[in-house]
Amino acid sequence: MLLACRAMRSSTPLLLAAGLATSLAVIPIIPLQAQEPKAATGEPPPGSPAAGVTAPVPGSETQIAVLYRPVPAPSSYDAEADPEDLGIAGGRMAVKDNNTTGRFTKQTFALDEVALDGERDPVQAAKDLSAKGVRFFVLALPAAEVLAVADALKETGAVVLNAGAPDDRLRGADCRANLFHVLPSRAMQTDALAQYLTLMRWRKIFLIVGPTERDKAYAEALRNSARKFGLKITAEKPWTFGPLAKARGDTPTRAEAMVFTRGLDYDMAVVADEEGDWGDYVPYRTVDPRPVGGTQGLIAATWHPTLETWGAAQAQNRFRRLAGRLMRPLDYQVWAAVRTVGEAATQTRSTDAGKIAAHLVTPEFSLPAYKGVSLTYRPWDHQLRQPIIVVQPKAMVSVAPEQGFIHQRTPLDTLGADEPETACKFR
Repeated sequence: MLLACRAMRSSTPLLLAAGLATSLAVIPIIPLQAQEPKAATGEPPPGSPAAGVTAPVPGSETQIAVLYRPVPAPSSYDAEADPEDLGIAGGRMAVKDNNTTGRFTKQTFALDEVALDGERDPVQAAKDLSAKGVRFFVLALPAAEVLAVADALKETGAVVLNAGAPDDRLRGADCRANLFHVLPSRAMQTDALAQYLTLMRWRKIFLIVGPTERDKAYAEALRNSARKFGLKITAEKPWTFGPLAKARGDTPTRAEAMVFTRGLDYDMAVVADEEGDWGDYVPYRTVDPRPVGGTQGLIAATWHPTLETWGAAQAQNRFRRLAGRLMRPLDYQVWAAVRTVGEAATQTRSTDAGKIAAHLVTPEFSLPAYKGVSLTYRPWDHQLRQPIIVVQPKAMVSVAPEQGFIHQRTPLDTLGADEPETACKFR
């Protein structure tokens, strides 16, 4: 028997349920070929002189600017405080990889690390760099600042890579022709989680929504994913108990929060807490024993320390030697953005921003990125296609797209906005 996902569009993926009961006995991992970026191995890339192809025209050193806001030190002890070099450490590893490949193509790359302290304006910082000839910008910034920088650089021919803002509007109504998105959109993240819930037949969701705009945006993405894959939100409540996950002791609201889930019928609680204020409080405190996922608990992520397949263990070890810590998702996203420039430069044998921007959306571009398949950019919204790992804090659980979700182009396009659904009209 074949079961189909509830389709919003004709391109919505279908779930083939034949043999589903058998597949539940094992972790469903995409059967992908192991791929390790050439920059890590030192093997000459296709098209290089060492590979027997005409040498590219050598150019001057290519500057790649990373704009980010430094992480403030915690006011008191925090076991999971963000490291000071969050994100930028991934860029440092990537530029080393670019230069390893560049030995064969006679291309060199350098990283401009631009820490936006205090109220420093990212637009002015980007303009100053552009005036010096920088044409590649990696942004680990919120959506509003990403959009402002992309608009400010529109006439310069610069390529802007978004490594930190998951907002769907940047891939939709607010998309820009010079802006490319390395991290998955919120829609891709919630689609990955929804596919896993569909596979497990956990179809009833209790959605708990935090007070911030980011929380509400995640909740909206989850609602769309539930409709797309035929899940049902049987209950939805706002979180009104404050940052209990960060509380240092008992508070009067704890007893109220513990009965927050009483009398509800659901298979899984999904929390929308992108600030990390309260989501970690919910697991093991529901009245009925139920799993928790979303922004905490079972999450969909680009990277995780437990990812070891497809050469990822080698990347984990290299990063630890370089940074003295574990690689986090933002590190991986900045790494992938900087490697996008290096890989495209190798493939085109050019560091011209216009040629690279055009090349990124062609079938010829691919980015080996420790995900089992080479990654590509969608031409309709400039989103990087990629598998998304579904993990709990100490173990990888699955990889999306799940087995059985099919698409006429690639299973990766079952995650996020497909071409017929996109609201993007490049400006």
